[in-house]
Amino acid sequence: MTTISAATVDIWPQPEPPGDTTRAVLFKEHGGPEVLYVGSVPTPTPGPADVLIRVAAVSVGRTLDLLARSGRGPYRDFPLPHVLGAEHAGVVVAVGSDVTQHKIGDHVAVFPIISYDDPVVRPRYPELSPASGMLGITLPGAYKDHIAVPASNAFPVPAGMSPADAVAVALAGVVGLTQLERAGYERGQRVVVQGASSALGSTTALLAKHLGARVVVTSRDTSKRERLAALGFETVLDSGSKTLADELRGVFDGEGADIVIDNLGDRDLWEQGMAALAPGGAIVSSGAFLSPRVDIDLRRLYRWGHRVIGVLTGHKEAAPRLWGEVEAGFRSVVDRTFPLEDAGTAHAYMEAGNGVGRVALLNYVPS
Repeated sequence: MTTISAATVDIWPQPEPPGDTTRAVLFKEHGGPEVLYVGSVPTPTPGPADVLIRVAAVSVGRTLDLLARSGRGPYRDFPLPHVLGAEHAGVVVAVGSDVTQHKIGDHVAVFPIISYDDPVVRPRYPELSPASGMLGITLPGAYKDHIAVPASNAFPVPAGMSPADAVAVALAGVVGLTQLERAGYERGQRVVVQGASSALGSTTALLAKHLGARVVVTSRDTSKRERLAALGFETVLDSGSKTLADELRGVFDGEGADIVIDNLGDRDLWEQGMAALAPGGAIVSSGAFLSPRVDIDLRRLYRWGHRVIGVLTGHKEAAPRLWGEVEAGFRSVVDRTFPLEDAGTAHAYMEAGNGVGRVALLNYVPS
């Protein structure tokens, strides 16, 4: 297995002018990790409101990348050959004529949801519009050397932060903050993150901890629970426990959780999470990785004023607030990095399901 040493992960490319073509990792048919190959595509030309970025690091996502590549997930209706890669970080190498907030040489991280005003959706929910796009899914992604994106989707990366660390929060951090905000989070509340070893789960849990929550995380896997404990979580429970709800209430001094975040969709785990909610508490879902259907006891729902909240993805307006927390010291966890050209190896590693945190492809290693 090829990986890049931690000593190189804080290195950013130089803002050199690009050529007419740019290196990319593509696939021209759905299948396993072996369908990924290195090729080239035309270097994009930034529009008046765009920036052209020399990619330094790009996320590897389970749903957005692995399932899209395999053709088994919800995101597979795109023309082939296709370039994956949603959230990424890099160096600005060109700016459009209308861009004033960025300059050549800036280190930026990109929020990958390209959203538009849409009268069909509620204000402050632009990500729900059918017209919205996502880099790496409906739009060509960042598994390549250069990508053009709207300047408003690029956010400055604080000095001293590595490309991989920036990628770890660029989307997952915004999703996590959106989940907490839409649940009405207030400092000091009791938050449970189920399946917290995933990139999103670990980021949300670390963000809640950073924001002052009393956080409990869960995982079915013993080794992952040990790694979560090593990240500083005081209470790490077995999500497979049949008495999880009682255990959670015990941790919270007999009171329930104010917020439970469950992106898995396991019926038993969902039931345990609902049973652990305090009066007025909320359970938030941004995924159905294990099942699309769960049971809800409506009598308990209305009796205790519980709320069930769906969050499709991060809200762009939350991104500046997230980067404000990054400036204040928030960081997520990077599980492992691979060179861009070894994207297939990274996909195979993720499919094995042994990681805790973000897997990223690094696209700049000096000779």
